[in-house]
Amino acid sequence: MLYRYFIHLSYNGTNYHGWQIQHNAHTVQAELNRALSLLLGHEVDTLGCGRTDTGVHARKYVAHFHTPKILDTTEIVLKINKMLPHDISVYDLHKVNLETNARFDARSRTYKYFITNVKNPFLQEFTTFIRFQLNLEAMNSAAALLLKQTDFTSFAKLHGNAKNNDCAVTEAYWSVNEDNNTIVFTISANRFLRNMVRAIVGTLLDVGRAKISIADFKRIMEKKDRSASSTSAPAQGLFLWNVKY
Repeated sequence: MLYRYFIHLSYNGTNYHGWQIQHNAHTVQAELNRALSLLLGHEVDTLGCGRTDTGVHARKYVAHFHTPKILDTTEIVLKINKMLPHDISVYDLHKVNLETNARFDARSRTYKYFITNVKNPFLQEFTTFIRFQLNLEAMNSAAALLLKQTDFTSFAKLHGNAKNNDCAVTEAYWSVNEDNNTIVFTISANRFLRNMVRAIVGTLLDVGRAKISIADFKRIMEKKDRSASSTSAPAQGLFLWNVKY
């Protein structure tokens, strides 16, 4: 008999080529599979709640795996954290029904993108430093249009393997965190396309620096053409922040 477990983790994505296992690339999934397989004494293949790109971080990431064993979840969390690299941390483990799926049962995902105008060596891995001033009011006006859009082809990675580019964005806004001098973009949706958040952020930054107008942003979305939008924002400012089931 097999049992299915949800495993909750956080990771600093700086040293990884994203979540998903790739040939000849260092990934978070490969590290987690290795540690679980050694710990449980059989091959473990995790299924994650989604992909994160190279250099992208996760505050809350969820995956599931199978084992024929009933696990002492507290003990497993303690042991696996000793086996994982310093930049990956497991903080919860619990048994679920065999039908419960970490990827397909997720109702919403939230990403946050962090930007700073202040050069800070302690934030370099987790924020994007920009030298220009931003018009947050214009950026929020443009971001609000995302809630009315369904087809996000203009912000999707070219030649992706998604069956369609439809997403339901439920929140998208910019805010200021004065405690650490950061500007934060928060976006939630039922699903995200590859590179979608970074492409949106890059285009909204062009709104904020007046390279394009709010009307231009709307036209870019309606074109359904990735070449119409701006260059993707750098990876290090992006976090998978939350996943809801």
